[in-house]
Amino acid sequence: MQQQVEMALIDNRILRMAALGTAAFVLTTVAAGAQTAAKPGDAARGAQVYQTNCTGCHALDANSVGPAHRGVFGRKAGSAPGFDYSPALKKAGFAWDAAKLDKWLANPQGFVPGAKMPFRLINAQQRADVIAYLRKESGK
Repeated sequence: MQQQVEMALIDNRILRMAALGTAAFVLTTVAAGAQTAAKPGDAARGAQVYQTNCTGCHALDANSVGPAHRGVFGRKAGSAPGFDYSPALKKAGFAWDAAKLDKWLANPQGFVPGAKMPFRLINAQQRADVIAYLRKESGK
C-alpha cells in the first residue's frame, strides 16, 4: 500500500512538471511570436517592396495584368474602372482597408476563394510596408 501511495505521488509530480513545462513552452512561443510581429509599415520601404514584387503585374495609375492601385484604400473590392475582375472579387462586398489588404496579400485565394491573383507576400513586415505605401499613394 505504501508503495502505491509513493508511486501515485511520483506520478502526480511528473504530471505537474509536464504541465509546467508545457505552460512555459506556450508562454515562450507566444512571447517569441509577439517579438516577430510586423512593426508599423513604412511607406518608403513599401515603395521598394512594391517595385520589386508588384510592378510585374500592377501599376499605380494603369490597369495591367492586375488593376491600378492608386486609390485602392476605401475602394470597393472588384471595382477599379476598366479592369476585368474575377466574379469572386466582384461579389466580395467590402472596401479595401489595411486589415483586408493584409489578408489579401498574405493569401489572396484563401481570403477571397476564386480570386485570380496567384502571388502571396509572405513576409508580414513587407506587407505592412506595402500597405503603408498604398495608403500614402491613395491619399489616406
